[in-house]
Parts: sequence; C-alpha cells; structure tokens
Amino acid sequence: MTSYEGSGVRGQGDALSSVVRHLGPTMSLPGLGSLTTFGQYASVIKLNDELAIAFSTDGVGSKTLIASRMDRYDTIGFDCVAMNVNDILCVGAKPIAMVDYLGVHTLDSRIADEILRGLGAAAKEASISIPGGELAQLPEVIGSNGKDPGDPTAFDLVGACIGTLHPDELVLGADVAPGDALIGIGSSGIHSNGLTLARRVLFDRAGLGLNDRVDGSDRTLGEELLEPTEIYVRAITSLWDRGIRPRGMAHITSDGFANLCRLEAKVGYLVTELPEPHAIFRLIQNAGDIGDDEMYRVFNMGVGFVTVVGDDEKDRTLEALIGAGYHAFLLGEVDDRAGEVTLEPVGLVGRMEDGESSFRSL
Repeated sequence: MTSYEGSGVRGQGDALSSVVRHLGPTMSLPGLGSLTTFGQYASVIKLNDELAIAFSTDGVGSKTLIASRMDRYDTIGFDCVAMNVNDILCVGAKPIAMVDYLGVHTLDSRIADEILRGLGAAAKEASISIPGGELAQLPEVIGSNGKDPGDPTAFDLVGACIGTLHPDELVLGADVAPGDALIGIGSSGIHSNGLTLARRVLFDRAGLGLNDRVDGSDRTLGEELLEPTEIYVRAITSLWDRGIRPRGMAHITSDGFANLCRLEAKVGYLVTELPEPHAIFRLIQNAGDIGDDEMYRVFNMGVGFVTVVGDDEKDRTLEALIGAGYHAFLLGEVDDRAGEVTLEPVGLVGRMEDGESSFRSL
C-alpha cells in the first residue's frame, strides 16, 4: 500500500516546533497587534480599531512538474492565486492583492508569458490586484543538483497575498457550536495537493502516460492533473453580501477534512454525506492500492472548501452558494466529540495533533 510519506513527503511536526520556538517571540514585539497565532490559515495584524490585514503565502508544489511535462503553463498561475486567496478567506478577510515569485532554471519568454496569463486570469476571477512580483533565474538551484545542467523547463511558483477585514469580524472558529451545519463546496479536481503521491503511483507504479484517458472522464490524465484549483472568493463574498457570516471556514488542502480541527472551538465534526469523488481520485487509489484513510488525509476527495454556519442559516447559505455558480451541499453537522472529524460514509475518524493529521477506521 502506497503512502504520502512513502512517496517522499515528510510530516511537518518537527519543523512547526522550530517555527514556534524561533519565531514565536516576534509575535509580541512592541506595536504589533497580532490577532492570530501559528497554525491559522492566514496571519492577521490589527492596524487600528477599524482595520486589520490578513496575509498568507503558498505555492503550487510539484504541480509544476506536470506543467513542464505537458509543456502547458497557462493554468498553473491560476493554482497559485487560488491557494493563496482561499486561505485568506478562512479568517474572514477579503483578498485584495498578491505578489508572486517565479523562480526558473532558464528564462523562456513563451513559458513566462503563459504563467503570467494564468496569474492575470485568476486575479480577475478573485477580484484582486497583482501589482508586482519577482522573477529569478537560478539554473544551479531550480531543476538542478548544482553539478549537472539540469532541466531548463523547471520552475517554482509562489505567491504572498493580503486581505482586509474589520478586527471584530475575524473568523477563527471559536464560535462554532454543536448543532451548526457543515456546508461543503465542490472542488474542481485534485487542486494543488498530493501531486507527489499521485505522480509516484500513476507514472512510476502504474506506468501511465499523460495522454492516457481516465476512466469516467472525457479528458486525458495530464488534463485531469492540470485542472486549476477552484477559487472560492465569489462563493464566500456571496454569503457576506447576504449578511451571512460563517462561524468557521476551512480550505480543504493536504490533511483533508482534518483541516476542520484547526478551528478553535473544542468541538467535533460529523460528516454524514459525501460527494462522489472525481474519477482522478479513484484512479490514484486503485493504481497505488491506497486505503481510504490515506486518500481522505492527502486529497480533497471532491470537497475543496467547508463553511460552518448556524443551522438556521444552512438553507440560505446553500441558496447563495449555488446561486453564485458553485456546487454546494450539506455535509453534516458539528457535534461534541472534541478534536475529531467523523466521516460516516467511509467509516473514518480524523484528528490533527501537533500539526500532524491522522485517520483511523471507526
């Protein structure tokens, strides 16, 4: 059975302890009005009684390798914007701007143009500005071991995003309570997490090619893997426009539904309904002989974002999200099993402890 760690991706527990040890003291510097601690989707600084800023940074991981193998770069910028703005939303902030860092082995004007085209299209979808960024040519660092020529198409793409909010409207999940409703919003596919495991099982173990057709889909494997990450800005702003303020929000990335346990309230989450996962997930699972516990820990499995609202707001929330053009559905409810997320349809219980997620059978 294949696992994420077995494909070369290590847990972050040790690194997170170093973050707290070395960077924690900076949270209390004079004049710094930090409203968050480490582990939130975004950091929030209070500037005055009326304004706070949220900021976050994220990249697209090894999805860049798929883009290089496909020689297609017009979607990867969309992923970069999505991974950043979706995190900013989770603390109740409206994303307003992002800057990007593009590190390349060899500068190719066509590739750079396609990447920037994707960034621009995603910025329009997210209603943000990209006022600047950095382009670095690092042939000995990007796609090379520092000794051999390396891969001239190799690149890395990262963004840093800011958003704004009123300090009183900060959302960290502290107000989530048993009986609240869990509303899921569908993903567009694999998004930008778990690509290392996917590549190991699909290409190395199963010997599939990027042009092979995916059962249950009318697209090739390469097209499925490059499908851009969904941007949820219109979804959440559609709620705010109707006066609906979610009590908690979770971007379902790596760690899957265990991300709900990052919310501050000492509660549990009971998922009673799940959508049918995309065909790409079933292909990955079968090719790697991967258990449900690992699949739901590593991948979004069809749910890219979760909002927690009062039970009396669930119908209006679903109406707003569907009206905004998203696939939204009732997942379940909040319960009192503190620190656990129960996925009844697949018989799993997940937790998040010291930055490490785990799932076990019910």
